[in-house]
Amino acid sequence: MATELIAGFAPAVCLADAAYDSDALRSQLLARGCRPVIPNNPTRKRKHVFDRRAYRQRNVIERTFSRLKDWRRIATRYDKLATNFLAAITLAATIIYWL
Repeated sequence: MATELIAGFAPAVCLADAAYDSDALRSQLLARGCRPVIPNNPTRKRKHVFDRRAYRQRNVIERTFSRLKDWRRIATRYDKLATNFLAAITLAATIIYWL
């Protein structure tokens, strides 16, 4: 699924969890000019080097999503229209940043 998820855009760096540690995904990212920052799965025999400092930035993104999910309206997606859902996310993110 990860290959289909990133098909629409070309990031410079891809921060991902160890669950996405596969040779196929790594080779696809490298072919697109993207640097994979994916820790090695504990069961991997051939270890890949990854940037630990860049991987720590992933935690910021995870905490942001966690704070957004505290808002019941966003976690359960009450809004039927995508524009209304985006407005709710924008409002919640603004208030979270403000506090």
